[in-house]
Amino acid sequence: MFELLKTDSTSKARLGRLTTAHGVIDTPVFMPVGTQASVKALDPRELDEMGTQIILGNTYHLNIRPGMEIIQAAGGLHRFMNWHKPILTDSGGFQVFSLGDIRKVKAHGVEFRSHLDGSLLFLGPKESMEIQRTLGSDIAMVFDECPPHDAPAKELKAAVDRTIRWAKECREQPRANGQMVFGIVQGGSDAHLREHCAKAITQFGFDGYAIGGVSVGEPEPEMMKAIELAEPFLPAAQPRYAMGLGTPAQLVEIVARGVDMFDCVLPTRVARNGTVFTYKGAFVLKGGQYKADFRPIEEGCDCFACQRFTRAYLRHLFNVGEILGARMLSVHNSHMFLRVMRDIRAHLAAGTFGEFRREFTANYVPSRRVLAARAA
Repeated sequence: MFELLKTDSTSKARLGRLTTAHGVIDTPVFMPVGTQASVKALDPRELDEMGTQIILGNTYHLNIRPGMEIIQAAGGLHRFMNWHKPILTDSGGFQVFSLGDIRKVKAHGVEFRSHLDGSLLFLGPKESMEIQRTLGSDIAMVFDECPPHDAPAKELKAAVDRTIRWAKECREQPRANGQMVFGIVQGGSDAHLREHCAKAITQFGFDGYAIGGVSVGEPEPEMMKAIELAEPFLPAAQPRYAMGLGTPAQLVEIVARGVDMFDCVLPTRVARNGTVFTYKGAFVLKGGQYKADFRPIEEGCDCFACQRFTRAYLRHLFNVGEILGARMLSVHNSHMFLRVMRDIRAHLAAGTFGEFRREFTANYVPSRRVLAARAA
């Protein structure tokens, strides 16, 4: 159940509350990505302490390893990974894009060659929903086709047609107790296809709706355009999810465009390469200028890394190959993303989101290195 609590007077931003089988989620919300039943470099205690409300798992990867027999024997994904708050599972549709060189799209699903051993794996609406039912996620995503941003018009239309047909089939499948199912809108930056797909998908009566086909290598203006094209056709009374996004500055702007839920691998991915996010932008901590810098990563941050360690020490850890460096930067980056969302919610509640948005945008300097990592 989704409750819309307040809308912003200066934008389309929304304050909401989503009730799931494993707890209540305040929105807008950021979901750390735990593709293989683990958010990289972080444990459940750390995630809980930094205020994580929900995490994301992946159908394709979990089906390959450890496999559904193991997860079923463990009592479901929550028990297997010892995470007792909500979980959203991607359907495997993104792998139709990301594993494009080892798959074949067919009428009723997609045939993959396992990225591990080359064995055949077929994933379609029935298979994806069955796997997610076994996982027992709180929110299951429909199986869709995520085309690349530069797909020819004919291929883009074919992907939209399959996405609609597969969504209907997903809607008809049984689900786990209390499990919600979200539909996905595709269509690239084509206004007609976005509208057509959104209208068709919403007719099926899903519990929420996602904007897919973003963060697939397109320039930022195209990303924003795709969201703006889809959002007007999504029901106001249900949660809206932008899949695979984005940098902190992008999150603020997409919240302003009426979206409630986000996930992205960036916080932990770039942390493993020595990059940190702050309210003023991102920077690479491995640089020589931080060798004797005894400040925290970010002044005023209350994360464990900033409270305990200096830039100089964390830089040293990277230079000598100590894993603690990557762990602490993952802690800080994840905490920072969650803190941005907490600030957004607080300003929405107070009626000051417009001021927060202007100030954040004015102070945040985008990083080309980080944007390149998002597209990788």
